[in-house]
Amino acid sequence: MDKILVVEDSRLFSSIIKKQIETETGFEVTVAETLAEAETILRGDTNYFMSLLDLNLPDAPRGEIVDLVLSHHVPVGVVTGDLSDDARERIWAKNVVDYVLKEGPHSVDYLVSLVQRIYRNRSIKVLVVDDSTFSRSIVSDLLKVHQYIVFEAADGQEAMAILTREKGIRMVVTDYNMPKMNGFELTRNIRNDFGRDEVSIIGISGQEGNILSAKFIKYGANDFIVKPFAHEEFYCRITQCIEMMENIDRVKKLSNTDPLTGLYNRRFFFDSGDKIHASAGRNQITISVAMFDIDFFKKINDTYGHDVGDEVIKSLAHLLLDRFRTTDIVSRFGGEEFCVLMVDMDPEKILSFLDALRLKIEALIIRVAGQTVRFTVSIGLCTTLHNTLEEMIKQSDLCLYQAKESGRNQLISDFTP
Repeated sequence: MDKILVVEDSRLFSSIIKKQIETETGFEVTVAETLAEAETILRGDTNYFMSLLDLNLPDAPRGEIVDLVLSHHVPVGVVTGDLSDDARERIWAKNVVDYVLKEGPHSVDYLVSLVQRIYRNRSIKVLVVDDSTFSRSIVSDLLKVHQYIVFEAADGQEAMAILTREKGIRMVVTDYNMPKMNGFELTRNIRNDFGRDEVSIIGISGQEGNILSAKFIKYGANDFIVKPFAHEEFYCRITQCIEMMENIDRVKKLSNTDPLTGLYNRRFFFDSGDKIHASAGRNQITISVAMFDIDFFKKINDTYGHDVGDEVIKSLAHLLLDRFRTTDIVSRFGGEEFCVLMVDMDPEKILSFLDALRLKIEALIIRVAGQTVRFTVSIGLCTTLHNTLEEMIKQSDLCLYQAKESGRNQLISDFTP
């Protein structure tokens, strides 16, 4: 389990932090009240992905706890009641993640969101582009404090090569004045290959003026930062851009997936399936379509209740997702009906695979709410390429109907070995 270290001498405040973080995130929280106690904990275990530290402890009144925890390479968020200019400068000088004022319930909410942000950052790739090694290292180091995976490029051409080679980069922070390819040209080239929902771009320059920032935005950047900048401004702009893309990802997922099972929905099946069918029509691949339907599902709902029925649907979805390949599209069409598009699989192998899967489902035992439930499925399979994907689905649906009419719990196909 992912763990967080909290060092706070107020038992009331630490208990509130611990409870809210564990409740909302599922992370394990270890609490210490003094520097000495924290030192003992860290001697035995440094496997914490983040820490939240009170800056003023009985045995460490000037923030010595920050140096201790950082020496063990654990990211630090500071909790303090002092926001004087001197305190702020001392906090940022230690390369901490952020600081939070003890001002009430909203402070705890902010701490929870900060912890979640840093946890997600560990899988987010960011590319920093600047011909100045010094300037590039400043930006890169700030991003690394927030646990981003950072790549560096000295000019636009190198940046484009990295974007091509390293899949999944979500943000580019680029300077304007660079040899070979300036920041405008780089932004335009990135936008030729990646949409705003795929890669966020932040322009950065020491040149002031609205024209430069406006041009960056027009070329496709999401934001612009003027150097020198405050740490707070830099992190706020970075976080806002990342969270905007995450929100778009979330909306996309909601529009393409079934909320109960997490499988792709009917809409995604047709959007992606039509493209795959077109490739099959050009003799590039072979495809087959299988329809699954839970037998006597209404009886399951009537006998055990809809909550149990939902568990049956989720169990089948999990099994289908586990058994089919990542190249196949596994979707829930609605109710108790599922559809799978299989790519480049021999018809005879599909028959044996699906029948073995049918038997696996028949042997599956679901225990929920003190009850034991078993169920079977009927399967219809179309292996013949038709003019449209919809025609293939109709054929598999016809085979499914025949399986139902023939007694259920069986596989009917348009293919005869």
